[in-house]
Amino acid sequence: CSSDLGSTSLLIRGLRCLLLGLHFMWIGFGAAVIYPIVNNQKRAQLKQRWSHRILTILAIRLEAPTVDAPPGCLIVANHISWLDIFAINAVRPSAFISKSEVRHWPFIGWLSARNDTVFLHRGSHGHARLINEEIDALLNADRDVAIFPEGTTTDGTHLRNFHAALLQPAVETGRSILPLALSYRDDEGNPSLAPSYAGETTLMHCFSAILACRALTVVVRAASAIETHGKTRRELAQQAHAAIASQLGYQTRTSSGEHGT
Repeated sequence: CSSDLGSTSLLIRGLRCLLLGLHFMWIGFGAAVIYPIVNNQKRAQLKQRWSHRILTILAIRLEAPTVDAPPGCLIVANHISWLDIFAINAVRPSAFISKSEVRHWPFIGWLSARNDTVFLHRGSHGHARLINEEIDALLNADRDVAIFPEGTTTDGTHLRNFHAALLQPAVETGRSILPLALSYRDDEGNPSLAPSYAGETTLMHCFSAILACRALTVVVRAASAIETHGKTRRELAQQAHAAIASQLGYQTRTSSGEHGT
């Protein structure tokens, strides 16, 4: 998307920013005023609709075959971009696990909390136990919870190892794990690095790269749900990792990254 031929005009980029800003104002209104008076099912529908709209404003087409899995799954996905959250919500509205620092970000932290985000203090075993209990309650209420077990982002060309501890709630509740494989393609169908928020890439640079693209496609492919009964979290992590790698069609290897959500 960096070439002149493939880049959008400044006018288009400005229009997308304006529409996105207005849409987030509407989401904020909905989270503050509508959420308290509707049930969880309606909230999920709103979250799904709003996420679709965000992708549409940014000229991102969603390619997602039908997902056949019971409600209340622990969704396990690879992590490439901040767009991943909206792509997953557009397919399966979910609560997400996020680092605790996000809770203090202006507006985003508040909005995340209103959308059932569970904030994790890394390195605190006592807090992790409380977080697992919170996730258990969501899963047992038939609400999907999504995690990014790599613990950081990549550029989308490989998978890092999965942190098995993040799968503990599925072991405790006996709920299924749903592996989702995410990838991004440009308007010619080639893999795109524009949405990648990894390494030294800043959020603003990532956002600018997305705005510069005439069109993108986010592909969300689901592997078969994994039953958790009688399995350890390490076994489940390995199985989910292999399932996502298979959907993405490449061999797994490790690499470093700087950001996580």
